[in-house]
Amino acid sequence: MILFPAVDIKNGQCVRLAQGKEDQVTVFGPDPVAQAKYWAEQGARYLHVVDLDGAFSGVPRNFELIKSICAAIDIPVQLGGGIRDVATAEKYIEAGVHRLIIGTMALESPELFSELCRALPGRIGVSLDAVDGRLKTKGWVEDAGLTMDDVLPRLEADKVRFIVYTDISRDGMQTGVNVEGLAALCAKTSIPVIAAGGVHTMDDIKALYPLSKKGLEGAISGRAIYVGTLDVREAIAWIDAR
Repeated sequence: MILFPAVDIKNGQCVRLAQGKEDQVTVFGPDPVAQAKYWAEQGARYLHVVDLDGAFSGVPRNFELIKSICAAIDIPVQLGGGIRDVATAEKYIEAGVHRLIIGTMALESPELFSELCRALPGRIGVSLDAVDGRLKTKGWVEDAGLTMDDVLPRLEADKVRFIVYTDISRDGMQTGVNVEGLAALCAKTSIPVIAAGGVHTMDDIKALYPLSKKGLEGAISGRAIYVGTLDVREAIAWIDAR
């Protein structure tokens, strides 16, 4: 099971949002590159980066900054936010991003998304972000009119590499993970799943760990590792000891 520290970028700063709301921002640092290096030094084996400006605007806003992050650390980076065409995706891969997370395009432009998966095999994951089972798009602000069951068969056909599942109601709220929802998703698909939203303490890591034998690839943590309720080094050591 992989612990993915999150570096969310907005206006050139490292931030966290509460429930994905653009106006509920906490700034945790002025330098996302320095923050990325810090998590790598703490033992992280993979970094989760989100261009929040890109997610809300639909176009990349922090390309050079993300390129600098990839150049500054030796661990792979997965990136989401504002990637809505093949050219943008290819540009990020060339810049050093290891794999990409697609949200809006995967739900709203299925043919274009299939083309992307063919162009970059093994590099494409999908962000499935839900409130009460309903999927959201465009930075979580619009209802996609779809459920998990509606999209999973298509994603499997496209050979999607992984799914990032976010329970939006828990994201940035430090209320614990939705273990039942994650277990249900893992049981429905052969695609590896990454948990996001609500990872607050070691208890959440311990609650998720049994799912690593049932299709859970890892968990993303943001606010908790910045405010100190979860220690990255301790969590990785605990996982390794298993």
